[in-house]
Amino acid sequence: MTAPVIPTIRPARPEDVPAVVAMVHDLAEYERAPEQCHLTTDQLAAALFGSAPALFGHVAVDQHDEPIGFALWFLNFSTWAGVHGIYLEDLYVRPAARGTGAGRLLLATLADICVRRGYRRLEWSMLDWNPAAGFYASIGAEQVTEWVPYRLSGDALRELADHATTAGTRPDH
Repeated sequence: MTAPVIPTIRPARPEDVPAVVAMVHDLAEYERAPEQCHLTTDQLAAALFGSAPALFGHVAVDQHDEPIGFALWFLNFSTWAGVHGIYLEDLYVRPAARGTGAGRLLLATLADICVRRGYRRLEWSMLDWNPAAGFYASIGAEQVTEWVPYRLSGDALRELADHATTAGTRPDH
């Protein structure tokens, strides 16, 4: 009997983009919302490797350097702590690679970045029915119950943006 191969974690490379996009679509399917996922390889490549990237990524790879999981993240900022943190947008490990430690290693990599850079938080959200809650609790993550997420999108986003235009306060960003 051979020992299971422990995945390797490394920063995402341009050649990983198609595999990561495919896994994002797999994640959307898993989260019962494939019709809401419109990510393309061009979009992800620009976000990760364009002239001013604000998105970062790591991949878990197998012994053949093939991506089997990923973490996509960006910096946030805590005004109370006065320092940045990491917001984990997506974490996914292909079903065949679950149980290899890839998810834990991806999170450990982000935790290491936080510690080395002096960031105080590694945060993420998950659907309330996701069975990963047990895994997250096992690594010491705590559910934040006093904060309720909000989202502004679609028509409501456009209507509020129109208010900035009509009030003459359009930002120059």
